[in-house]
Amino acid sequence: MQRKDLIFMAHSVKLSAIIQEYGLDLICTPEGYENVEITVADVNRPSLQLAGFYEYFDPNRIQLIGKVEYTYLESLSSEERFSALESLMKEPIPVVILTRNLEPFPELIACAEKYRRPVMRTKSSTSRFMSAIILYLNVALAPMTQLHGVLVEVYGEGILLLGESGVGKSETAMELVKRGHRLVADDAVEIKRVSNKSLVGSAPEIIRHFIELRGIGIVDVKRIFGMGSVKDTENIDLVINLENWQNGKAYDRLGIETEHTDILGIKVPSLTIPIKPGRNLAIIVEVAAMNQRQRKMGYNAAQELNDRLLDQMGV
Repeated sequence: MQRKDLIFMAHSVKLSAIIQEYGLDLICTPEGYENVEITVADVNRPSLQLAGFYEYFDPNRIQLIGKVEYTYLESLSSEERFSALESLMKEPIPVVILTRNLEPFPELIACAEKYRRPVMRTKSSTSRFMSAIILYLNVALAPMTQLHGVLVEVYGEGILLLGESGVGKSETAMELVKRGHRLVADDAVEIKRVSNKSLVGSAPEIIRHFIELRGIGIVDVKRIFGMGSVKDTENIDLVINLENWQNGKAYDRLGIETEHTDILGIKVPSLTIPIKPGRNLAIIVEVAAMNQRQRKMGYNAAQELNDRLLDQMGV
């Protein structure tokens, strides 16, 4: 199934958010530095640039000066160091971050003040900080869409419930919460593609941990059922489409072939579950979650039954 949903892009992350996330020390803070925008997830260590090579240089990246770059700059005379740093600071770079708690050179501060470039510092090692910030930016700047649905965690599986308004998604989620599972989002689910294989869903902050139940109104799940009943984010492992039972429609009764729903270019395993009076949707979702875990572990009950039938027939 191909979903035609509007895709949003987080165009930038403000430098203030990164400073708060990693507790960076402030060394040079020109006016308005908090609102400097980071627009790419890649990070650069400007070793070649400090040596004068600027081919294929992307000035939009965060610039990290680690032990290697620092040692090279240390080997230069004051005039050479100023020239190398000035060439870097002339570029419209968003920020320079020193790692390993390195002491900033006077020439670095002078160039930063001259060209109004923020300079920060972290105690972390270069490799560790670089890995952490790339991961952070990949999530923060990931392609995103918003779907009308419910996201719950059931037996460790992220289950996205979709369907027409009033079909029973929220009531199913509430029953699942009562059975010990966790709510992630109700009504609006924000979905980010954090890698080529992973989708992560969450709720808009303003409605996080709330469920709307027709006839009752808004329910605060965290306050009624406790902290263990909610979760802020969850990977999306299975999509379940809920629809009213249609007489005459052929529904899959074996499940040998896996259907998929395309979300942000990633194909997620999906099921279509017809609804009619007397069906316990919460139990059905639980079984679907456990069955999905079995499939991920390499066991397909439908295929096992099919193989037994073929063996019985001598095929």
